[in-house]
Amino acid sequence: MPDAPTRKPRFALLSLAVVVLDQWSKWIVELHLPEGAAHPVVPGLLNLVHVRNTGVAFGLFSSDTGSTSWLLTVLGFAALGAVALYFWLTPGHDRLLLTALSLVAGGAVGNLLDRIAAGAVTDFVDVFVGTHHWPAFNVADSAITIGIALMVLETVLPRRLRAGSAETAAEAA
Repeated sequence: MPDAPTRKPRFALLSLAVVVLDQWSKWIVELHLPEGAAHPVVPGLLNLVHVRNTGVAFGLFSSDTGSTSWLLTVLGFAALGAVALYFWLTPGHDRLLLTALSLVAGGAVGNLLDRIAAGAVTDFVDVFVGTHHWPAFNVADSAITIGIALMVLETVLPRRLRAGSAETAAEAA
């Protein structure tokens, strides 16, 4: 079994997969769905939409000013740096936390690429019930949300469940 540090590049591949899937899905939406359009997928529950988000996740702090986009880009890079440092300092056997950080990093990079290239992020998933819509989101937002949920889970699970087989293997040695 490889030692813990050699496993970390596998988690970087997860981040790369998130970025690729995010950028590909946004490209498909931008290519085939006019901005502002909606296409029902599951009537009464799910639409594909094409929305340009100048704010952060779920449209928070949206603005048409270039200074807001610049500030959000700088903050995005700072957050990505913090996640990268946390990833670097996390032991290689802490798979749940490394998975969580990889998802957050991949999502952050996906949205930063949009913000740098276009000053806004493309959102396209519209979940709703009746007239109550959740703000539109994308693959990157989903990865960030799942990553943060896993980080919360990691903090509340007992240590023996978090470490899983790595700790069991250490005890057997």
